[in-house]
Amino acid sequence: MTIALIETAPGATRALVLDGEQVLEAHLARADDPLPVGMIAPARLSDRRHGVVVLDGAEAQLAPVPPDWPEGQTRLVEVQRAGRPDGVRDKQARVIAHPGPARPAPTLAERLDAAGHRVETLGPHGPDRLAAAGWDAVVEEALSGRIDFPGGRLLVAATPAMLVIDVDGSGDLARLAEAAAGAVAALIRRHGIGGPVVVDFPSLAGKGPRGTVDAILAETLPPPFEKTAMNGFGLVQIIRPRRQLSLFEEAARPGFAALELLRRAQRLVGATRIEAPASVIAWLAARQALIADCARATGGPLDLIVRDGPMPTMTNFLTCPRWTTATRLAKRPLPTRFTQPLRCVWARVAQG
Repeated sequence: MTIALIETAPGATRALVLDGEQVLEAHLARADDPLPVGMIAPARLSDRRHGVVVLDGAEAQLAPVPPDWPEGQTRLVEVQRAGRPDGVRDKQARVIAHPGPARPAPTLAERLDAAGHRVETLGPHGPDRLAAAGWDAVVEEALSGRIDFPGGRLLVAATPAMLVIDVDGSGDLARLAEAAAGAVAALIRRHGIGGPVVVDFPSLAGKGPRGTVDAILAETLPPPFEKTAMNGFGLVQIIRPRRQLSLFEEAARPGFAALELLRRAQRLVGATRIEAPASVIAWLAARQALIADCARATGGPLDLIVRDGPMPTMTNFLTCPRWTTATRLAKRPLPTRFTQPLRCVWARVAQG
């Protein structure tokens, strides 16, 4: 039976679904999500023509609009799909009319229990079992867009229209594409990727090798999905339902790095400090409730210190994966489109 390790930290709940030591899924549920999927709440129809409703102070897209729902009236709706802010073409959450009763969204633990996983809740202190099980490694994948597999590497880039996965490697191209197909399917499940995905495999000559890759994808992709057959240029398009944000999308949201640092800070005891670039510290400073939550977990005050510039030589610190990745990529540079998310240089969490 698969196990879901769940950890709650200030501002977010995280989970890893494991089959033995293999990470099958990684989940992040932020406490500041205004319209979590599954919530049923009153909504006022503010624009009937465009299907816009307002609930809990946020706008959402109602589709379809019931013919007997007049503009200005309030009824119950259920959130079906999370909003997707990408800074280019933000998409509102999607809702449908619901007969009721009203209810909050299911918690991450409830969702994973309903999916058939054995749920195990982790405490905020002691050994970092979530990191040991692979959380930091999955976060680094989301931040760097680089996923290694035997014989090659996947390079992931998000666009407003789709997620693009490029297969990079050498040697026998047919074997590379077959190995990549399994790696792509595992990546899509691990990061909860939905919506349109385009995979750029090596160009393979003949229908036989391309058919083998198609068969691997059809067998290993997490359902439900639709896909095209690989064309002569090695391109495959995959479409999956998009209800929650993927971990790639979560990692691009403001506050992601700050929340990761809070997760690490809560495991320390006594006076604690977070040292990070100004943008991270400003995000935290504007959310004093999170600072108070972390201070209660550590039993001491939490200080925020702005530190820009190169990482100094120090001991007793934990680097945030974003800046660990940035250091590694400096030695092995990738094309600009894959390194843009790595905006900061370093951060640390320390006692004292």
